[in-house]
Amino acid sequence: LQVQIWLQKATWFLRPTQDLAVLRRRQEVISFFTCPQNSDVQSTLQSSLRNIRNIPLLHRMSLSHTKVTDWQSLYKTVYSAVCIRDTVRHLPQSIQLFHEISQGFSEDLHQIASIISRVVDFETSLAENRFTIKPNVDPAIDEKRRMMGLSDFLTEIARKELEYLDARVPSCCVIYIPLIGFLLSIPRLPSMVEREDFDMSGLDFMFLSEDRLHYRSQRTKELDNLLGDLHCDIRMETAVMTQLQNTILERSGSLYHPLLELCSPVFVPNSFLSSESQGRVKIITGPNSSGKSIYLKQVGLIVFMALIGSDVPAKEAEIGLVDAIFTRMQSRESVSVGLSTFMIDLNQMAQALNNSTGNSLVLIDEFGKGTNTVDGLSLLAASISHWLRKSPVDVPHILLATNFHSLLQMDLLPSSDLLSLLTLETVVDGDELVFLYQLKEGICHSSYAANIATLAGLPVGVVKRGVEQVSELYRTGRVIKPLDKVSSDEQANCRSVVEKFLNLDLEDKAVDLHHFMKKELLPSGGD
Repeated sequence: LQVQIWLQKATWFLRPTQDLAVLRRRQEVISFFTCPQNSDVQSTLQSSLRNIRNIPLLHRMSLSHTKVTDWQSLYKTVYSAVCIRDTVRHLPQSIQLFHEISQGFSEDLHQIASIISRVVDFETSLAENRFTIKPNVDPAIDEKRRMMGLSDFLTEIARKELEYLDARVPSCCVIYIPLIGFLLSIPRLPSMVEREDFDMSGLDFMFLSEDRLHYRSQRTKELDNLLGDLHCDIRMETAVMTQLQNTILERSGSLYHPLLELCSPVFVPNSFLSSESQGRVKIITGPNSSGKSIYLKQVGLIVFMALIGSDVPAKEAEIGLVDAIFTRMQSRESVSVGLSTFMIDLNQMAQALNNSTGNSLVLIDEFGKGTNTVDGLSLLAASISHWLRKSPVDVPHILLATNFHSLLQMDLLPSSDLLSLLTLETVVDGDELVFLYQLKEGICHSSYAANIATLAGLPVGVVKRGVEQVSELYRTGRVIKPLDKVSSDEQANCRSVVEKFLNLDLEDKAVDLHHFMKKELLPSGGD
C-alpha cells in the first residue's frame, strides 16, 4: 500500500479545492456508498476499518519492546487492510478513487499477513504472555518441545492443581516465564480487590499481570527443579521473533493508518442565503447562549465540507466555489506568540479586510470586545462600512455575530441592499428566558443579561444588584452607592481606636499593654 494515496486524502481538509472535476469525483464515491444496494459493501469496509490499529507499534518493534498484544494488533491491521484491498478491487473501477486504492495497495501487505499467520501461535502466546511460534517453523524448537512434551504435560498439571484450588476459581494454567520459572496462572476474581485478597492456601503469590494472578505451588517448584534448565532452551523462539520483526520492519514503510471520522451532532435547522446582490453582509444579534456562534460555525463547516467534496448536513444546498474562509471566531493567548487577545483579533480581522474577495466567506464572532466599548464598537462599524462601500461583486459573504446593539441602534452603518439584519428567536416566560435557536429577520434590543446570569446559577442577590441596579444607575448617570454604608457612630468608634493607638508610646516601659487592650481599647470585652 502506498501511503502517498492516504496522505493525499488528508490534504482534503487542509486544502479544500476549487476544481469542480475533483469535487465531482469525490461525490461519485459518496453517491455510491449512500445507495442502499451498496450497504453490504459499506458494512464490510467499516468492519475492516475498525480493526485497523495504530502503527506506532512498529516503533516499539524496532526497539524490541513488542508485546504479544502488539503482534495481534499488527496482524489484525494487515489482514484487515488486505480485506479492504480485495473488497475495493471488486467495486466499479470506473470510479477513480476505487481504481487508485486498488492499484495503491502494496503486495507486501499480503506477505506480512501470511508470514505472521504461519509463524505466531496467538492462542499460546496470549495464554503464556510471551511470544510463541507455531509447530513446523523451526526444527530445533520442535525437537525441544518433543523432548519435553510440555503441552499435554502442563495441561495435566494444571488440571490437578485446579482440583485443590478455591471452588470460585473457574480455570487455571501452568506457564513458564524465562528467569522466573514455572508458575500457576489463574484469572483475577471480582472479589479480589486488595493485596490481601490474592492470598490462597498452599500457594505463594508472585505478581498480577493483565488481570491474571501468578503463584508458585509445590508442583511448579518441582517442575523448576526437573525441567527449568531444559526449558530455557526454548528461548530460541526469541531469535525467531527477532527475525520476524526484521522482516516486517523492512516493509514497514509501505504501511499506513486510515483515520475514522465521527458523525457531527444534529443542530436546529436554519437556512442561509447569500446572493450576488442581496444579503451578502449578515449581522446577527441576540442574547448570549442563543446560538449565534453555533450558526456561524455551522455555515462555515457546511461550506468547508462542500469544498472537499463531501455531502453536507442540509436538506438542500447550492454552494459556489469559495476561494477562502476567513474567521475571527476564537482567540487564545500564548506566551510563545507574544500577542494579546485583542491584538490576535486585530490580526485576524486585518487578514479578512485585506485579502477577502467576492468569492470569500468571512465569519466574525464578537469582534471588538477585547478593548473598551467605544473603541471596539468603532472598529467594528468601520470594518463593516469598508466592505459595504465596495462594489457588490467584490463584497465577500459575511456572517457577523455581535452583542454591540448600539451598532444598529445608533445607525453607525451605511444603508445598503447588501446588509441583512438577523436575530435568534427567544421567548420570555415569566422570569425564564427560553431559547428557540431559530433564525429570523430583526434586531435584538436586549441582552437579557439578568436572565442568562440566573440560568448560569449566579445568586439572585448578585444578579439583582449587578444587573438590575448597578447597570441601570450606570446607564442613567446616577451615583452608585456602596451596598453596606458604615454608620456615623461606627466611623467615630473606629477613629477613636486609631487615635488611641497613635498616642500609645510603646517605648515607655511603664505602659501596661494588657491594661491598655482590656480597659481602654476594648472596655466592653470584659475578662
